[in-house]
Amino acid sequence: MNRLKDATSPYLLQHAGNPVDWWEWSGEALAEARRRDVPVLLSVGYAACHWCHVMAHESFEDDETARLMNERFVNIKVDREERPDIDAVYMEATQAMTGQGGWPMTVFMTPEGHPFYCGTYFPRAQFRALLQAVHKAWTEQREEVVGQGQQVVAALTSRGSGLAGEGAPGEGLLARSVQALAASYDAARGGFGGAPKFPPSMALEFLLRHHARTGDDEALAMAGHTLEAMARGGIYDQLGGGFARYSVDAGWVVPHFEKMLYDNALLARVYAHWWRVTGTPFARRIALETCDWMLRDLRTDEGGLASALDADSEGVEGKYYVWTPDQLREVLGDEDGAYAESLFKVTGTFERGTSVLQLLHDPDDVDRYERIRTALLAARAHRIPPARDDKVVAAWNGLAVAALAECGALFDRPDLVRAAEEIVRLLVDVHLSDGRLVRTSRGGTAGANAGVLEDYADVAEGLLALHGVTGDPHHLRLAGELLNTVLERFGDGEGGFYDTADDAERLFRRPQDPTDNAAPSGQFAAAGALLSFAALTASDWHRQAAEAALAPAAKLADKHARFAGWGLAVAEARAAGPVEVAVIGDPADERTRALHQTALMSVAPGAVVSVGPPDAEGVPLLEGRGLVDGVPAAYVCQGFVCRRPVTSAADLSRELRGQLD
Repeated sequence: MNRLKDATSPYLLQHAGNPVDWWEWSGEALAEARRRDVPVLLSVGYAACHWCHVMAHESFEDDETARLMNERFVNIKVDREERPDIDAVYMEATQAMTGQGGWPMTVFMTPEGHPFYCGTYFPRAQFRALLQAVHKAWTEQREEVVGQGQQVVAALTSRGSGLAGEGAPGEGLLARSVQALAASYDAARGGFGGAPKFPPSMALEFLLRHHARTGDDEALAMAGHTLEAMARGGIYDQLGGGFARYSVDAGWVVPHFEKMLYDNALLARVYAHWWRVTGTPFARRIALETCDWMLRDLRTDEGGLASALDADSEGVEGKYYVWTPDQLREVLGDEDGAYAESLFKVTGTFERGTSVLQLLHDPDDVDRYERIRTALLAARAHRIPPARDDKVVAAWNGLAVAALAECGALFDRPDLVRAAEEIVRLLVDVHLSDGRLVRTSRGGTAGANAGVLEDYADVAEGLLALHGVTGDPHHLRLAGELLNTVLERFGDGEGGFYDTADDAERLFRRPQDPTDNAAPSGQFAAAGALLSFAALTASDWHRQAAEAALAPAAKLADKHARFAGWGLAVAEARAAGPVEVAVIGDPADERTRALHQTALMSVAPGAVVSVGPPDAEGVPLLEGRGLVDGVPAAYVCQGFVCRRPVTSAADLSRELRGQLD
């Protein structure tokens, strides 16, 4: 066993039995490299990463390769999900030096942390040769190697994001962003660009909001087509629910099989919003199946949600999920097996004659389909499942809180709302201490790594969504405290935010990246939560901070709208107000519940809702607003300026539609 045996990260624990003398990231590890006068080999990955497993098996479990690593380097292993700051700065270096990035990330650096050679996956023979070459360069060309590292650091620290702007995107720019997305839209298969295709959750949320505000049918068509194509393809688990991380092809057929919490939380929410706009039962089904998958397969004993399921089973990518015609017949019999083969397109779309299940059209016999699906799911349960990365990441659980709360409210599933509340309890009890978040926990024990910007922003987003559903003032207050920490600790002095706090460990560059990736960037997530909080509390300070943080979205909108999707979605909320709805009445009263449900059904972009008795303490949106002739009432407002109250759900629905006319 090496130094990873006491790690809390499942990814690091996967390497605890390697013959490599791994260190966790620490000042002690860098000091050891200085003492031995050797370079550092930094390896960054995550537990669900297929190629990380391949390189581990080929190289890190190999005694001869490990001997070379141990003799000539101090070897540091990092879980990118625990330390996104380390991942970010060294990935920036990797991309700058090689033109590409990915995981596992392999970085050779000086004991001062300056990278001088970077790459990703290396096969064993190539990796051994690289170890020899780097050792030779370090011993024979030290001055050049150190100089190269210094040059890389100087170049990266001197350049900004290049995305500073003059203000948040306005209505004209939002319309142009739709056209920018249309230019890369795949009209045949949905989505944007070519293979590989990742679920563009944030861009889809923007398109739905833009349609709601403007009536733009093209925006709705692009969103709807993409959402349906993804959920009918192999990227969606047609038996158990939940989405894989991406499709290796342009048609959403063959996934990269790892399933991530953040993807599914974001997608459950956007499918619910698609249903809210269109009422399509398909959207409702996918939203609920995705929520049910999260709770069934990712829920931990402590009430949180685990990070991911691996891509591999028994060392084979996708083995748990794929089927052959013979396997279908073995489970279902000849007649149903042939029907399932046709329905799910089992035609050898994957490796070794297996297929990923697709459902390109609704079955003509729903009862038969459900019987077949249940039987296949039961049979699959006897297979060896993928490993689970059971660490709880604050940010991703915040995204899940928002999705579960909204889906629970929209689809009358109080169990989902209760699950969201349980996650919040874990985050408060384990992750939050003295107003500061830690990023991860495992088994109910907090990790050592400080929360980053996305942790504060996404947890605040979840709390605000949960407040809208439950009316609990505690959630609103706690969101405000987290956002105040964002403003006080993460600001860059120019309206943007760093990804780490001002008292975090200093790397060679303080990470700052406002662009969306697989999840909303910390900056755009913070902008969204700040805007919602401002709407709920009439805080000019928070609104101004939100608007300033949206400036990079304006720079990205014309050419790179996909990487500003959440910023553009938040800008849509800003353009719409956002609408504020105060529902006054006893939450147990059926009349109050009817008004509250109608408010939650509003498609107004980023609409915020508070519900509670008159002058509810700690809820500014409810203050000074009362019942109407003793009857529960709803007030539709913008900027805390309200229209006349209404007392029926039908009247409230008309008022909300009127806000968008």
